[in-house]
Amino acid sequence: MNVPLVDLKAQYAPLKDEILSGISKVFDSMQLFLGENVQGLEKEFAQFCGAPCGIGVSDGTNALHIILRALDIGPGDEVITVSHSFMATTEAILLTGAQPVFVDINPDTYLMDVSQIEAKITPRTKAILPVHLYGQAVDMDPLLEIASRHGLRVVEDCAQAHGAEYKGHKVGSLGDAAGFSFYFSKNLGAYGEGGFITAKDPELATKIRKIRDHGSGVRYHHDIVGLNGRLDEIQAVVLRAKLPHLASWNEKRREHAVMYNSLLEGLPLTIPVELTDNHHVYHLYVIRVSNRDQLQAYLKEQGVFTGIHYPVPIHLQQSVATLGYKNGDLPVTERVANEILSLPMYAELTDGQIGFVVETIKKFIAQKETLIPA
Repeated sequence: MNVPLVDLKAQYAPLKDEILSGISKVFDSMQLFLGENVQGLEKEFAQFCGAPCGIGVSDGTNALHIILRALDIGPGDEVITVSHSFMATTEAILLTGAQPVFVDINPDTYLMDVSQIEAKITPRTKAILPVHLYGQAVDMDPLLEIASRHGLRVVEDCAQAHGAEYKGHKVGSLGDAAGFSFYFSKNLGAYGEGGFITAKDPELATKIRKIRDHGSGVRYHHDIVGLNGRLDEIQAVVLRAKLPHLASWNEKRREHAVMYNSLLEGLPLTIPVELTDNHHVYHLYVIRVSNRDQLQAYLKEQGVFTGIHYPVPIHLQQSVATLGYKNGDLPVTERVANEILSLPMYAELTDGQIGFVVETIKKFIAQKETLIPA
């Protein structure tokens, strides 16, 4: 059996006719960006998130960057975030001229350790940027309390958490603004690149709209320096066709996680932890094991494809060496990076495929006898 990490074709097949019909209409009209599909998506996805304002943008990196720009964060400022994330989180901060300040992560959830935030606040701190990683929300109540007490803005990175909830509220509705990625492998993914911003304040949303369109509110009149961060109509067609299915797809992911948990119970590895009051949407199903690389290689030999999200922490990347971080600065992040393994996870995954993945892991244990608990 061959089990991919993600199977995009399985999701596309039942939506093919609807998507191609929508794309054909776009080509007939030749309204290729910021048209009725982008405007429709902005209303529909904002409503899905429970957010007052929604803005479609070109990608998840620009979503975060544009938000930070709209909040007047720039050179000399600091933004507190985590190193255990995709590089885009830190890139968005650095592109404003501000500096990222990293806190470590919780060893059970791999999310921002909120208890470490306050010690990192300085007179230069302007915002906190929590990352709702793998499909689960950061513990937001204490984070929001800290932000309020210190007068800081909160920008949520929701790139992997479409539909995730914290105490009954969807991510994207908790901070001042939030950035989403519609990268093709996300729970809600485009067929190319795409992103989204939710915001509470209509005035902030207006500024965000200007920045994403070269600083312009009226064509050829540029009030501020912006960039080209527009979402195109083709991707909006795809996303609008998929959005009505997102909640049910997320529930299937949750069912798959339950099955994984049950079948993996008792094995010498660490399975995901879902926090009380959270609604985890399992963008990724991530286990931990000390000899991760050996297990991954064996699974690939048997036709099971896995991922590592992420093998090199951001604070140890060559591109940010000037920040001055070194090995040992974020010990939990660094340990986790060497032990995590993402197993196949997508809504269309079958019970048989999950069973095969787990049986293959068990064969590795039986044949190699080297699976070491994290």
